[in-house]
Amino acid sequence: MQSVPGLSAEARAAEAALFALADASKAETAARYFQSGPGQYGEGDQFLGIRVPVIRETARQFNTLTLDDCAALLQSPYNEVRVLALDILVRRFTKGKADVQTAVYDCFMAHRNRVNNWNLVDGAAPYISGPYLLERDRSVIWELAKSPVLWDRRIAVLSTFAFIRASDFDDALKLYAQLLTDSHDLMHKACGWMLRELGKRDEAKLLGFLGTHYTALPRTTLRYAIERFTTSQRSAFLQGDFSGTGVR
Repeated sequence: MQSVPGLSAEARAAEAALFALADASKAETAARYFQSGPGQYGEGDQFLGIRVPVIRETARQFNTLTLDDCAALLQSPYNEVRVLALDILVRRFTKGKADVQTAVYDCFMAHRNRVNNWNLVDGAAPYISGPYLLERDRSVIWELAKSPVLWDRRIAVLSTFAFIRASDFDDALKLYAQLLTDSHDLMHKACGWMLRELGKRDEAKLLGFLGTHYTALPRTTLRYAIERFTTSQRSAFLQGDFSGTGVR
């Protein structure tokens, strides 16, 4: 297995703990699931074949790793090692005071090129970049949304989960409207997922968004957004018939 060079003793121990849990058969399944083959969105990602709950339990055993240790582990070719590093960063951010949160956010953003599969983005952006930006300048969200890098754009969308949880919907809706023309299905899914979460809190705003942008909505986004609606509502939306859907 390929070890990250220059790790501290504790970071090396965390990496070794994961290596000891590796399962080649499960790694092959994970590589297919996360589309790591040539030309796929996760091209080049490597896997050890370890389930997320096991990674998180291992991360708790190494919770004293420094931010530098986490940054170093993010350079690992193995997805699960990066999951462990991000899990520690999330816990550090959640429990930390303002200065710690700033340091964690800066670390996350500086090394986001290694947050390069959807499970990594989804496990970190809603709990680090989203909460950090909730009461701060959000211009970085719009910069990320324009990035040619798929994972930057997904970080932008998943960061808005924290806004939605705080019932702060305006920037989230503006962002999803901006990304309607994004070409990647993973972005269509992310926007649809966030719209569904927004709809749990304010169905009227979701219905308004769907009515305004219906003709431009990617089909995948629409399907995700309306998952919680009744069967008849979903059928009507998919057929473009707004009668009885609540859209005005």
